[in-house]
Amino acid sequence: MSTVLEEVETGDERSAAVAPERRSWLARTTRLRRAGGLSDEDDLVAAGLVDDVDLLAPFNPAILAIRWGTTAVSVALSVPFFIDADWTVVAWCGVIMALTIVRTARPLEYNGDTRSLVAVLGEVAIPVLAVASTGYWDSPFVFSLVTATIVAGFSRGFGFGLRVAGASALAVAIPDLASDGSSEAIRTSAQWVVVMLMVALVAGYARRISGEADRQHSVALDRLGRLADANALLFSLHRVTQTLPASFDLDEVLDTTVTRLRGLFDYDAAVILLLDDTDSSMWLVARRDGTRLPERIPTAQLPPPLLEVVTTQSMVAQGNLLREGGPGLVPSTSSGLYTPLRARGAMVGLLSIEHGDAHHFSARDVELLNGFVEPAALAIDNARWFSRLRTVGADEERTRIARDLHDRIGQSLAYLAFELDRIVTADTKGDAVGPSLEQLRGDVRGVIREVRDTLYDLRTDVSESQDMADTIEAYAKRVAERSSLEVRLFADRGARLPILQEREMWRIAQEALTNVERHARASKVRVVWRCNGTSAALEVLDDGIGFPEGRAGRLDSYGIVGMRERASSIGARLELVSAQGKGTRVRCLLQGG
Repeated sequence: MSTVLEEVETGDERSAAVAPERRSWLARTTRLRRAGGLSDEDDLVAAGLVDDVDLLAPFNPAILAIRWGTTAVSVALSVPFFIDADWTVVAWCGVIMALTIVRTARPLEYNGDTRSLVAVLGEVAIPVLAVASTGYWDSPFVFSLVTATIVAGFSRGFGFGLRVAGASALAVAIPDLASDGSSEAIRTSAQWVVVMLMVALVAGYARRISGEADRQHSVALDRLGRLADANALLFSLHRVTQTLPASFDLDEVLDTTVTRLRGLFDYDAAVILLLDDTDSSMWLVARRDGTRLPERIPTAQLPPPLLEVVTTQSMVAQGNLLREGGPGLVPSTSSGLYTPLRARGAMVGLLSIEHGDAHHFSARDVELLNGFVEPAALAIDNARWFSRLRTVGADEERTRIARDLHDRIGQSLAYLAFELDRIVTADTKGDAVGPSLEQLRGDVRGVIREVRDTLYDLRTDVSESQDMADTIEAYAKRVAERSSLEVRLFADRGARLPILQEREMWRIAQEALTNVERHARASKVRVVWRCNGTSAALEVLDDGIGFPEGRAGRLDSYGIVGMRERASSIGARLELVSAQGKGTRVRCLLQGG
């Protein structure tokens, strides 16, 4: 996978800055040198690694300048021979000039095959023949050998350049020395042999320096390309992590997930399946894009790639569904990526993206999807849990409201009904009902007051503008007004908890005060609220009848079930201490992280 990813990642960035043939040569040169330590381009040619790359292309400007320079010198040195009508020199001057013009219009290429090697050797043979035919080292075309040697050194490096330079020098020196063995001829031949070898060394060294510079440049571009691609990947995943958990609404999270998928991947169909809470053998089609599916799919009817995901709980990549893994969720697609959605150590769903083309998804898509699914799965799981908690909270609130209506208003209405029946009976007997009606009118007013207080209590809650201390204080005043309780409040003001935690602590305080008012038969109650912004402590202490021994904190006593559940939902600890005849203390402690 990493090899494929390297090829995908480095393609676009490097092609813009390095010629394709140089990039290919440099890549293969680097791999072979790292593996086996090849030292020169002629070794690469021998290894067959540069069979279709023009190795002379980067040096064409330099070769052209040298070629025209040596040709101009050759023409200048040939002028006297033109005057003397030496037709051999004139003919070879025309050949050298024609070769220069041809190579200007169509530069020599060398890619390591036999044909290009013959062309390079022909490039060497022509000036050698010209020099040997027109006076050896005294020939006006002797400088054209420099061009041939440089071409050889640039094409295959040190070894080939030195061999060509030596062979060219010997091809001229041996016949020259055979015709004139004087010390002057020997000195001239030696000088030119050294010059030719030095030219070959310079050309080979320039070849190596250029190759190393291009290789370093290519490596730098390769690293920059990888960093740019990694940066783009991290930026995309950062946007995912910022966007997906932004809402606790499941529909909104699913819509956002599909939107982000569409922005990150090129696909023809995408499906999000969620495990059914009520039946673990069924999968709910939560979202689909580009296909039509039933609302529920049994596990046994999942396509083979998704069944493999369910079994292995890991990503499955299918390059050719028609040959390898069987059909996907959409029968017309040919490739797909399938991954589990895991959150909190459990698989909560499946994600499938498919395309109509075989082998459409690259290794980069695999890595990108691996980074995408974790925050997506967590966001989806958070939204599902929030939905469950919201349902549980709504049920709990309905239960509490029903209990309040039953305990306060229901009993009062039942009492009014009994009183009306008694008054009607008394009236039929001729008894006086005036005083009873007057009493009943007062009782109705009391019920109306209870209804008003109950509704007000149900609406009372902490908010961004009203903190815990103000909310408890307002509620305690109403309790004191409608009962004989003396309520004393000791509360910290200013520091606040997160709103969700503060609301649960308030509901615990409200439940504790309601229990004191209705069941404790207390005369005094003390409420303490301490908060530093991260930790908090709530205490409600009364002097009532308390619990019988052995029943303090019993789970079904006076709404303690709800208080414990609320405390647990925010990570708090609820303590309840009571003794018969000695009152009750309810304490809720929340430790900051």
